[in-house]
Formats: sequence, C-alpha cells, structure tokens
Amino acid sequence: MQSVKIGGTNWTASNVALGIMRMGTLSVDACAKAIQAAHEAGINFFDSADIYGNDPQLGRGSSEIHFGQALKQSGLSRDDFYFQSKGGLYANSDNKITRYDSSKEQLLKSVDGILERTGLDYLDSFVIHRPDALMEPDEVAAAFDELQASGKVRHFGVSNFNPAQIALLQSAFDQRLLVDQVQFGLKHTGMLDFGFHTNMTGARSVDHDGGLLEYVRLHKMTIQTWSPFQYGTFAGTFINNDQFPELNQELAKLADKYQVSKNAIAVAWILRHPAHMQVLIGTMNPDHIADSAAGSDITLTKQEWYDLYLAAGNELP
Repeated sequence: MQSVKIGGTNWTASNVALGIMRMGTLSVDACAKAIQAAHEAGINFFDSADIYGNDPQLGRGSSEIHFGQALKQSGLSRDDFYFQSKGGLYANSDNKITRYDSSKEQLLKSVDGILERTGLDYLDSFVIHRPDALMEPDEVAAAFDELQASGKVRHFGVSNFNPAQIALLQSAFDQRLLVDQVQFGLKHTGMLDFGFHTNMTGARSVDHDGGLLEYVRLHKMTIQTWSPFQYGTFAGTFINNDQFPELNQELAKLADKYQVSKNAIAVAWILRHPAHMQVLIGTMNPDHIADSAAGSDITLTKQEWYDLYLAAGNELP
C-alpha cells in the first residue's frame, strides 16, 4: 500500500481509504470483518459523516455506531488508523436532510455526536460536508478554534466545495483546509474534460467546478475521490456493466497484465494523476476491499491511462 501526504503536510496516510457509509445496514460482525480486511490490505484511513446510516431504531449516524462497536471487535488500537468524519447537514425529526448548516452550534454538535457514536476521543480530521449558502466564515473559524483547542479535532477540510468557496472559508482562519472530497473516477471526469477542451464550444468545454483540480494542486490540498466506481452520481457501478463494454474490455486487459481486479485498475487510474489523490472506496465486502486496495501498488503508463480515459467514452480534441 502506497501513501499520500494529506494536504502536502507531514501527515502521511494510505492513498486508498475506506468509507463507512454502508456500515449502518450491516451487522457489527460484518463491520468488524470489513475493518480487519482494510487493515490487512494496508488501509489506515476511515472516512465517515454524521448522517451516514439511517437505521429505523438508531436513526441518522448508525454507521458510526456500528463502526465504534465493530472497532472493539476488530482488535485495532487507536494508533492503527486515522478517522475522518463530516458534518454540517441538518436532519429534522423525521431524519430528512432539510438544510446545510455550518453554524458554530451545528459544527460543535456534529463533532460531539460523532465522538459519542464512535467512542473515539478525537477526530484526525473534520470536514464540512456541503457548501452552505448561509455560511458565515467567522462562525466556522470560531468552531474550528474551539474544536482544535479542546483536542477534539486535529485537522480540517471540506467536501464538494469549489475554489472560490474554499478561498472564502480559508480567509477566515489560520488552520489549513487540507482536503476537498469530491466525486471522481473513470465515469466522472468533468475536472479533466474541460481542461482538454479549453477555448472550445462543445459541452465538454464547460467548467463545472471553477478549475478545482488546478486550484487544489496550487494550494497543496488533497482531493479525496468518492464513488470512484460509479457512473452518474449514484446510478450504479461501471465495473462489469454491459452498458460500458469498451471500458470493461480495457479494464480487463490491464487487469490481466497486472494480475489484479478491474476495480484495482480503476483505482490505479485515479492514483496515476499527479495531483496525488486519495481514493475512498465504499465496499464492505472483505474480498472487494482487498481487490480494490491492490490498485495502490499499480503504476499505469501514460498510454494506459489515456487508453482508459478514451475507453470510458471520452474524447481528445
């Protein structure tokens, strides 16, 4: 397992991480097996959010409850892993998300809830889940100061933010925003497409994110890629999907060459980019965790990277 320096700092973690969103629907035994499989594969970074899991009895956050219980079964110590969670989404009494809320009160409440559910003493990083149109940067700064001074959070980041939103928030405090968590993968390549089609008039020339990929590289932030095997947003996986025969043929060819799975090649494709991203996988299947994690040790050639990009239905002008 290869590593990545988070946000260009000396904080070094595995460049493949495990997202625990699906733990809320699993038994604690199954969650413990997923944690152990990740550890055995060299993964030492877990990602969560305070809304993950919506168990009828436990409500929002059931994934973190199951993670905390499974962690005790797994045999891992707190020194064996990094734990990151996200907050800033408000759920009403019916457990429906009704607003984005980055107020100081909501962020402090979010962290306290995460720590209570997981049984952890601190978070390695806390991430604002979505950009809040009513966000007051000074209020976020006050929350971050209190969370860091209390020892509850060590590092901070954002998720699904564009460059201007990051810059506005960063202007209010001294703590560096180390990560931006966004969707990216072979069937979600908007961050790349518009760069290839600069100054052209087709649909692929549209800049949907404000030049996010170049911004994070200039500011030494780490992109954490969610849903790396999905097409659309939550439409489904492209792996072994008959809708994408050319892509799966190319994945299979490279999987055979490197003696790994198609998932591993899809991971390797993301990690080949010089932005030094961190891939968040979400499977809870121990075999699939190991299969996907193997992509960390594969370095595709430039031609292989471009062949996959083209096989995914993209084009070069």
